[in-house]
Parts: sequence; structure tokens; C-alpha cells
Amino acid sequence: MAIEAVVHDTLEFVRANQAWAAPVVFVLAFGESLAVISLLLPATAILFGLSGLLGASGVPFWPCWFAAVAGATLGDAVSYWVGFHFKERLAHIWPLTRTPDLLPRGQRFFAKWGIAGVFFGRFFGPLRAAVPLAAGSCAMPHLPFQLANIGSALVWATGILAPGLLAGLTLG
Repeated sequence: MAIEAVVHDTLEFVRANQAWAAPVVFVLAFGESLAVISLLLPATAILFGLSGLLGASGVPFWPCWFAAVAGATLGDAVSYWVGFHFKERLAHIWPLTRTPDLLPRGQRFFAKWGIAGVFFGRFFGPLRAAVPLAAGSCAMPHLPFQLANIGSALVWATGILAPGLLAGLTLG
């Protein structure tokens, strides 16, 4: 199925079933932040589209925003846990064997930037999938990781949902 069809079908589902908006946003944000899955899921495009529905169709913003923050935070936390528990074995686990440069890139980024890398990694495509894994595999302490994780999720959720909301309210 083409990416455009997935985006369209998801937006139509939420338009027809507004009560499902927050759960759909949670699943998309979780998938967007989960290692490797984020490379396969067109969540950013869908979330931007959903943000327009928030303002144009009256879907409540705050439940969707909280769902985005929670999904993004949980996705990175699970990725960190996988990295922490599998460490060196990660490079030998499918699907990371198919993208052998992904984890080393994330580890270099994390080694250079540390906690700031965890925060800013959320905003850069493939790094979003690799940095939490790298932080876990490098045994970054849990508390600093979660502070950067939650802080970046708050900013990311606002950045991905507010523009469409504002446009929908302005044009509606």
C-alpha cells in the first residue's frame, strides 16, 4: 500500500471516528519514536494531517497532545530499554542488520552530544530511531535519559500538532 493511501485512510478514519483521535495519535507517536519502526511508519505525515483536523473539525487538542507526548515518551523509553539490555548484540539483530550504519551513527551522535543528543535526536529523521538505542547501549543513566526524553516529547508534540491546529482555527 502506498504511503499516500495510508495517510489518507488514517485521516479519513479519524475524521469519521473523532473519539479515536487521541488513541490513534498515541499509536502514531509511539511508532514514530520506536526504534526501527519509525523508519517504516509514515507517522509524521499522518500527524501533521491530523493536526489540521484538530482545528478544522473540532477534535479536542489537549487529549491528542497528551497522547502524542505519552506515545513519543514511551517509544523512546522502550528503545532505550532494548539498547540497554541488548548492547553489542543489537547490531546482529534484524532489522538492524539491514541498516548497519544506523546504530553506529546514533552512537557517534550520542557520544558527541550526550543528553543534548537525546533531546535533539528526536527531531532528526533516522536519528530518532537510533539515539535512544545508542543511549541505552552506552548505558546512559536512566534519569538523565528520561529527562531529555520527556522534555523533547513535550516540544515535539507541540511542534507537530500546533501548526495544523492554528491553521485550522485561522482558516476555519
